[in-house]
Amino acid sequence: MGVNIWDKFDKEIDTEGLAKDVEEAAENGGRREVPHDTYEVEINKMELTTSKKGDAMFTCWMKILDGEYKGSLIFMNQVVMQGFQIHIVNEFLRSLVSEVQEGEKPDVTFKTYNQYNDVIMDVWEVIDGNFEYLLDYRENSKGYNVFEIKEVYVLED
Repeated sequence: MGVNIWDKFDKEIDTEGLAKDVEEAAENGGRREVPHDTYEVEINKMELTTSKKGDAMFTCWMKILDGEYKGSLIFMNQVVMQGFQIHIVNEFLRSLVSEVQEGEKPDVTFKTYNQYNDVIMDVWEVIDGNFEYLLDYRENSKGYNVFEIKEVYVLED
């Protein structure tokens, strides 16, 4: 009788580490928790939506492009019901288009939610497939996640 095929896997794979990863994934709803750090990312999705409570909320999905967490997503979800919340999103949107030429750069301002949704879509159209970013993903003193674009990389055609 031949060698058990699973013996090969047990020898070559860190099964203890793998079992721990499975346990961790179960605790995080199947997603691997991405620690605060600096990552090179691309924007995969960006929209104005509603939170579970029904509040207006900006959401942005950022995919990590390299390193240990390559392929993982970082989610920015910011409720936009108060002035300071909209300001946070405005600053983030402006940083995404900082390398776009004047005249082609969307005017990132809030007047109404309908208009703001259009602004977000305009920013998305300008950046989609054209830029990658160096993201500083950290926590502020109050325990909230902070998403700061440190560098903008223009992709060549």
